[in-house]
Amino acid sequence: MSADLVLDGLDKRFPGSPTPALRAFSLTVAAGTCTAVLGPSGSGKSTLLRVIAGLEDPDAGTVRIGGTDVAGVAAERRGVGMVFQRSLLFPHLSILDNVAFSDRVSGMSRRAARSRADDYLEMVQLQGFGERRVGELSGGQEQRVAIARALAAEPAVLLLDEPFSALDPALRSDMHDLLEAVRRAVSPTIVLVTHDRDEAARASDRIALVEHGVLLHEGTVREAYRQPQNLRAAQLMGGRNAIAGEVRDGRHHSALGSVPVPPETPAGAGTLVIRQEDVAVLADDGDRAAPSGAISGVVESVRVTGARSDIVVRCGDAALHAEAPPTQRCQLGDRVRLALPTTAVHVIAG
Repeated sequence: MSADLVLDGLDKRFPGSPTPALRAFSLTVAAGTCTAVLGPSGSGKSTLLRVIAGLEDPDAGTVRIGGTDVAGVAAERRGVGMVFQRSLLFPHLSILDNVAFSDRVSGMSRRAARSRADDYLEMVQLQGFGERRVGELSGGQEQRVAIARALAAEPAVLLLDEPFSALDPALRSDMHDLLEAVRRAVSPTIVLVTHDRDEAARASDRIALVEHGVLLHEGTVREAYRQPQNLRAAQLMGGRNAIAGEVRDGRHHSALGSVPVPPETPAGAGTLVIRQEDVAVLADDGDRAAPSGAISGVVESVRVTGARSDIVVRCGDAALHAEAPPTQRCQLGDRVRLALPTTAVHVIAG
C-alpha cells in the first residue's frame, strides 16, 4: 500500500505573489514512514501537499511516487489520499457509503464496497456507526470517517493537512493514538502538515521544518529538537537558548563562559544551543562541588506556565532559559548554578 515519496527541486509561485510558495524544495519520505511538515502559517505547507496530490502544478521540479514521476498524472490517478482540516464528508450519504465511495466509483459492487468500508470503520474504531449520517457525528468522529474514507482507496501516500487542528486537546490526543494504530495496521506513507510542535513529535518519525517555502531542516524528531541545522530551525522548535561564541579545545567559549561540547563538534565560530528543559537549575551551595560545565548566575525572572516554570538566569553578560517543576522554589535574585549536560549541548557552526 505504501511507496517512497521523493520531491526534488520543487518551485511554485502564484500570480501576483511577491515571493514563491515553494523554493527548490527537496524531501524524501520513505515508504511506510510519517514525516511531519512543520512551519508557521503561510510557509508553503499546504501548497506542498497540493503539489504532491496533483491539485497544483509545480513551476519546476519533480514528484516521484514509488519511483514514478507523476507529472501530468491526474490527481485521482496518483494513488494519493488526502484528509483536510474539515472532513468534507458527503452529507447525503450514510457513514458507510462515505467510506465506500471510492470503491463504488471504481466499479465495485455496493455489497463488496460496503463490506470493505466496514473493515475500515473498524480500523478507526467506529464499528456500528455505518448507518449514521454526518450530522450525527462529533468533530473527532467526522475526522475518523475522513481517514477511513481516504484509506479505503488504498493510497500509496496519505496526506494530512492539519486534520486535527480544530479539535480540543483531549480529542487531538485520541486522534494521535488512532493514527498510530492505523500505521501499525496498514503502514501508509504519510505526510502530516501541522503548526503544532507537540503533534509533529507525537505523530511522526521525522520532521521537516519549512519557512517561506524553503526547507530549513529535516531529520528525526530528536534531531529537530536537539540538533537543529540552523538557528531558525531551533527557534521554530521552541528553543530559547542561543549563545554566540567560538569552539576551541573541546569547549565553547562565550559570554556564558567555557562550556564542554560533544567531541565531534568542529572548532571555529559557532552558536551554542541547548533546550531549556535540558538545563538543570541547582542551588548555589558553596560547600558542594559544581558538576562539570555548571555555570553560576542570578535568577532574573520566574514565570509559571502550567506544570512547569520558565526561569531566566543571568550569567554575566548572557542569560539562559531553564524549565523546572513549580515545586522547585526559585525567587528573583537567588544565586543558582546551571548544569548543562554535554550530551544536550549542540553548536551550530558559523
